[in-house]
Amino acid sequence: MYKGHKVCVVIPALNEEQAIDIVVRALVGLKLDKQAVIDHVVVCDNGSTDNTENAAAAAGAQVVKQNTPGYGIACLTAMAHLPLCDIVLFVDGDDSCIISQAIPLLEGISRGADLTIGSRTLGKIEVGALTGPQVFGNWLSSYLITLFWGQKITDLGPFRAIRYSSLKSLQMADKTFGWTVEMQVKAIIHGMDVREYPVDSKVRIGESKISGTVSGSVKAGIGILSMIGKLYLSQSKLKKTLQDKTV
Repeated sequence: MYKGHKVCVVIPALNEEQAIDIVVRALVGLKLDKQAVIDHVVVCDNGSTDNTENAAAAAGAQVVKQNTPGYGIACLTAMAHLPLCDIVLFVDGDDSCIISQAIPLLEGISRGADLTIGSRTLGKIEVGALTGPQVFGNWLSSYLITLFWGQKITDLGPFRAIRYSSLKSLQMADKTFGWTVEMQVKAIIHGMDVREYPVDSKVRIGESKISGTVSGSVKAGIGILSMIGKLYLSQSKLKKTLQDKTV
């Protein structure tokens, strides 16, 4: 528990048996003033063919399965199994994040933010941690979001925390690569307090299922840009839906 807030973690994972144990144990062992920070970890095994499921469970996570491929649907599946909590932390299962840097993200929520993004652009990036297409894709997507919605964005980083009540109100729906941008843009459209914090990036353990292949990078790019376009065209409807709920 972080300063009176119950914190749960969502980790989408596909063939991460080499890293998932490290990530889950780091989360379970994360402490502040000698008190455990994380209350519960849910790993969604997104159709792994290796020992990801058993490794995650042995490290202390609740493991749920979703065989339909997709980053978004893996996150949605894990969310459906969350216990009641105040803050949800999202992190990848490849050990590319420094888990202790979750503290500033949680602190941002504690201080009133709805959504806190770990920006790799603002932090230190280990050589080889991000591919050229990833760097360019993040820059382009961040530029478009800043241009269309007038809020400075520097990264679509997967390392992020969000108030549970805010997450529920966003009605997340994307099942593939547009998940992270959907969350950020919907939060902006809904007038939520979105903040960025520097996080450092390490070279991941194992091969990336997205940036590790040309086809994966292309699909991710199309999914992200399509989501930006979709949200831009539907923002009036999203705003009206929010207004109707608050009347």
